[in-house]
Amino acid sequence: MTPRKKRTLVRILQSWQLYLMLALPLAYVIVFLYWPLYGLQIAFRNYNIVQGILGSPWVGLQHLERFIASYQFWPVITNTLILNVYELVALFPLPIILALLMNVVRSTLFRRGVQLITYAPHFISTVVVVGMMVMLFSPNGGIVNQVLQLFGGRPFDFLASPDSFRHMYVWSGAWQTLGWSAIIYLAALSGVDPELHEAAKVDGANILRRIWHIDFPAVLPVSITLLILNMGAMLNSGFEKVLLMQNPLNLAGSEVLDTYVYRVGLASTVPQFSYATAIGLFKSVIALILLILANWLARRVAKTSLF
Repeated sequence: MTPRKKRTLVRILQSWQLYLMLALPLAYVIVFLYWPLYGLQIAFRNYNIVQGILGSPWVGLQHLERFIASYQFWPVITNTLILNVYELVALFPLPIILALLMNVVRSTLFRRGVQLITYAPHFISTVVVVGMMVMLFSPNGGIVNQVLQLFGGRPFDFLASPDSFRHMYVWSGAWQTLGWSAIIYLAALSGVDPELHEAAKVDGANILRRIWHIDFPAVLPVSITLLILNMGAMLNSGFEKVLLMQNPLNLAGSEVLDTYVYRVGLASTVPQFSYATAIGLFKSVIALILLILANWLARRVAKTSLF
């Protein structure tokens, strides 16, 4: 054994407690994150449970070509992109704005009250949130429709409209995640030196200029990092929430990649495991490309990147 290997072994033995603590997370990563990659070859086979993965016949890109050539390809991709782009454009700036505004509030009681009100919805189950929307927007006795009728309007079935589905999905998500998403920006703002604000006050800068020139640059690196990660998740929709809000009437606007994979892979009369796996692999490859592209653009434009 070389001296270098001996020194490494001695360090490991001296700190064996730390390596023992590391064993469990490492085992979790291997078993649940890396070992499932072995099953990706199902996307390139006509998988049969009886024959197993290795015994199933190899068909190459047949399932991927079938998905791209299917009549559902563009509707599903379009719905997924519209929903995720809408959510990104509408929701991404809101936590930043909330954090910047809360950072300048001097009343501790008011700030804690706003934090409590905005954080609390995060802990409400998705099932409960969808149930609340059904009760609010139901055409038969829903509070929103009752208000419309009170002002002379006619009841409208919000839950059956593809366009209304998108608005309800995005803005209910804003209500549920706004406060919680602002925490990371508040943490970044806590590192701003108060003397910068004092110096800006002496120079005559008002509160808006201090936010723009001091606070906003502090949260910009975090914002860019989260934006890159969100771009990588552009094809990932909130599966549980979409599925719970989905019905045959709004399917034209609510059928996204995640729910389509669920339907063809598990919920159909004859589960198509290989086809569903191929769609999931396609989504992952596109997500990786978007992540790399967003990271490259951030490095070129903002001089900040994830890697």
